[in-house]
Amino acid sequence: MAQKVAVITGSHKGLGYAIARQLAQEEDIRVVLTSRREQDGLAAQQRLSSENIQVDFHPLDVTSDVSVQQFTTWVQQTYGRVDVLVNNAGINPTMQPEEASLLTVQMETMLITLTTNVLAVARITQALMPLMKAQNYGRIVNVSTEMACLTSMGGDYYPLAPSYRLSKVGLNGLTALWAKELQGSNILVNAYSPGWMQTDMGGSNAPFTADEGAETAVYLATLPEVGLIL
Repeated sequence: MAQKVAVITGSHKGLGYAIARQLAQEEDIRVVLTSRREQDGLAAQQRLSSENIQVDFHPLDVTSDVSVQQFTTWVQQTYGRVDVLVNNAGINPTMQPEEASLLTVQMETMLITLTTNVLAVARITQALMPLMKAQNYGRIVNVSTEMACLTSMGGDYYPLAPSYRLSKVGLNGLTALWAKELQGSNILVNAYSPGWMQTDMGGSNAPFTADEGAETAVYLATLPEVGLIL
């Protein structure tokens, strides 16, 4: 097919939905919207269709080997390619009381957060990478946070949030390693912080909309030849 294929994980609402909506308005990109629950994804697809924005949908749970394998097979059979992968799906347990201190943080919560925000990204990226390598083209965008910046972590005004912060530190490391491994190819890997947004995770008091948070993701997903890690 002539159009590029863009997969956005966790894109039935919030930032992922905004990214899918903006990318789908690019003439040369076909967006695949994903969510763990089929009814959520179909509802999001219908909302976009009501705006005359056409996307495809397939269920995807990035924490499941079986789901990722099924999704990868479907993508390969349906399109034969993947050009863009936006790793947006993630969890943030920051508001749980025990996340206020390293003395009270629950190891199970930390493990679940790391599994979802780091290992799941590695899983879906690893699965779709051969489709990018086959055509020597790919744009991978990982949604991170400024809360994971090591140089400012000791003095910033954000909550301690150890599970979330450490998971995004891991995601940044994963991004840097993917970029290093793929250096010299036409597969560019970047991470960015969308800022504090008005989503279910960010709340209504956030200064930015999801549409504003999506703009950099769209920019990175459509980079020509030169990438950078933000």
